[in-house]
Amino acid sequence: MIAEAPVTQPVVRPVGKAERIESVDVLRGFALLGILLLNILTFSYHFAATWNPALDGGATGWNLAVWFVQMIFWDGKMRATFSLVFGASLMLLTTRLDARGTAGADVYFRRTLWLMVFGILHAYLIWWGDILFPYALGALLLYPFRRLSGKALLIIAGVMFVFLIGMPVGKGFHMRDVRAKAQEAIAAEKAGKALSDEQKEVKKDWEEFLKNTHPSREQLDKEYTAYRGGYVSAFKHRAKAVFRWHAIPIYTPFLWDMFAMMLIGMALFKSGVLSAERSYRYYTWMAATGFGLGLPMNAWSAWETHRHNFEPILSLKYFATYQPGRLLVAMAYWALLMIICKAGVLKWLTRPLAAVGQMAFSNYIMHSVLGSVIFYGYGFGLIGKLERWQLYPIVGGIWAFQLIISPIWLRHFYFGPLEWCWRSLTYWKRQPMRIRPEIAVIEPPPENPQDAPAGEERAQTAAERT
Repeated sequence: MIAEAPVTQPVVRPVGKAERIESVDVLRGFALLGILLLNILTFSYHFAATWNPALDGGATGWNLAVWFVQMIFWDGKMRATFSLVFGASLMLLTTRLDARGTAGADVYFRRTLWLMVFGILHAYLIWWGDILFPYALGALLLYPFRRLSGKALLIIAGVMFVFLIGMPVGKGFHMRDVRAKAQEAIAAEKAGKALSDEQKEVKKDWEEFLKNTHPSREQLDKEYTAYRGGYVSAFKHRAKAVFRWHAIPIYTPFLWDMFAMMLIGMALFKSGVLSAERSYRYYTWMAATGFGLGLPMNAWSAWETHRHNFEPILSLKYFATYQPGRLLVAMAYWALLMIICKAGVLKWLTRPLAAVGQMAFSNYIMHSVLGSVIFYGYGFGLIGKLERWQLYPIVGGIWAFQLIISPIWLRHFYFGPLEWCWRSLTYWKRQPMRIRPEIAVIEPPPENPQDAPAGEERAQTAAERT
């Protein structure tokens, strides 16, 4: 009787260096560095000042010029790229898990839930603007979509974008009515009349809208004072914002925004766009279309917003062009990077960018740690003290540091420190961290010279022995 061969379980392990797609790492590194251009604003000012420079940071001269560049060239485009790469990375992970015949769902959801834990800790302990938690929410919904065709994924994302384009316009008209009714309620209250429940509610809605979009100087100072205090003071203020942020429904437009971009990333991964497999003509057309349509769209929106002095309701209506504009310009950036990767040029730039992208988790948290130390009271306490243009030398310094240190780190370690922790938790097994050089081990000569192996076989590395 012939004994059956033992069934071996597929090896479940992280993606190795040889399996990585360099163009995806380059794109991730580009997005990670680019997103700091916007995140630096949320460390240094109230959130509303990120799009309304009249609130803080300066709205004239160089400060206004920087705001225009921000709105035209990178506002929303980097988050779009980051979300796109996240979707592509999930597609890459599930494709390789399926190919290995492993329990893909088990690994996928354990990885996603740990990301959610990291996001919660990051948001409460370091910075309220965390994006890991909403990304984890999106990833929980993405898994069933991996089997859809690229065309189907783009159609679903397209439908979501139609709603995203219409929502700010609809909200603009709605808030115009709210303002009118609130003004009537305020006038009635000043006249000594009792307000109905409906009037009280509409007045409260209008005041909340103004608090979020046009906070008073008193509100700004209150927030800055909290963050300029010690860690406990900053934590208490931050926790209130995080709790409200995490409590919003999953169907909120901001989450739709990221989810739609993740679906596009999955579709472009399936079609080979993000692995630089398409033709130069394809990418050139993609870049020309993106810049040709997106930049004028963004410029018009920024100009009209400025021309109307950042009026909150009109600004909402002009944001109808925000979604298509940001997607088109982001698409052009993707195409340019794919052309560079495909041509194999500018290695002095793409290699450090790929290293930054490979360590995106660690570098992202580093942004938050450095930002909190620079701007909060337990560090230098610069929140609300710098002009807008003065923020970008800080960004440049952080970029230079990460572009230099990331390649050096990866010469000695397989992963970034947080990537190693995340992967160890995902696979429920401690992953190797340090890259150990191969050491040749020379075997002693055999007693019988005839038994000696060929010269090339005498040396055996420690890695081969194990």
